[in-house]
Amino acid sequence: MKRTPLFEEHQKLGARMIPFGGWEMPVWYTSIVDEHVSVRNQAGLFDLSHMGRLRVTGPRTLDFLQYLVTSDLVELPVGGCKYGLFCAEDGGILDDVLIYKGFDYGFVVVNAANLEGDLAWMRRWAGRFDVTIEDQSPTLAMIAAQGPNALGVVQALASKMDLLSMKYYTFVEGEIDKVKAIVSRTGYTGEDGFELYVDASKARKLWNTLLLTGRSKGMVPAGLGARDTLRLEAAMALYGHEITRATNPLEAGLAWAVSFDKGDFLGREALARAKEEGISRRLVGLEVEKRVPRQGYAVSKEAKTVGEVTSGTQSPLTKKNIAMAYVAAGQEAIGNALAVQVRTETVGAVVVKLPFYKRAREKTKRIS
Repeated sequence: MKRTPLFEEHQKLGARMIPFGGWEMPVWYTSIVDEHVSVRNQAGLFDLSHMGRLRVTGPRTLDFLQYLVTSDLVELPVGGCKYGLFCAEDGGILDDVLIYKGFDYGFVVVNAANLEGDLAWMRRWAGRFDVTIEDQSPTLAMIAAQGPNALGVVQALASKMDLLSMKYYTFVEGEIDKVKAIVSRTGYTGEDGFELYVDASKARKLWNTLLLTGRSKGMVPAGLGARDTLRLEAAMALYGHEITRATNPLEAGLAWAVSFDKGDFLGREALARAKEEGISRRLVGLEVEKRVPRQGYAVSKEAKTVGEVTSGTQSPLTKKNIAMAYVAAGQEAIGNALAVQVRTETVGAVVVKLPFYKRAREKTKRIS
């Protein structure tokens, strides 16, 4: 198992460690629910150093990334970030990624378990565009500060940067606590926050300084368990659950991340055909009675199987049992009554609008 530069800090904090994508990672420190609620109401700090971080350089970097991802990067300004998908030629999703557009480089953040496959995929096409791909994952740590108080905590350590004026999905390069860093206003929790990229040798110091500075603002260390429940409430797809090699962006509700107008890209022909012919299933949100649904549980309509749960939990915020699931086309209407097979019991479920949770813009607290 691989370990991040913050492994010893997690041990000191008494974290429960689990294997995840080939890494030994903290799933929780106190409890998933406590950490979830802290992120929703104050702030949480996550170690994301298991994620893949790839730097692309060369005069045709933009052309290369345009060909690899489904989203359109041409109008993205320098300092902008954009969500996109790597798709195979048949339209199946290889990974979902975040692209950073630098002045003379591209920066790609990929899922931990997919790093080797993504790197091989990118290198397969790199020669056509004469670009260089550098895997910075071992040398660059990634820390996320998330929640309504995250702005105040990070800003306190970044006196030379005006983080309040940053727009969502943008990034700047500067210093955090006198450490050179890339700071992006991005996240995977449904809350406002920042993702910080620093030299791996500086990560432990920054982690501890953030926690110390954030103590008065309610910041706590948060593990992968809370990260999962937070993203599920916000209806954010997780690779291996809502999106896989066997799914395409249209059925996954990610058509907004596919630009058919930008020209050729990997998977375009297959996705255009799927759009024209129609899709056979759709990703929906469910509220489930009595029992917590889990990935793989069957979804039925009048005793006939019509789909399958991809992710489920009891929402720490609403205490309702929630899930995302694929259901057959025609079963996706809001309010449609369905059922979920939970072990040996069939329980009622209803299709609900996604996301399950959306933060109020005024909830983001200004620096105090």
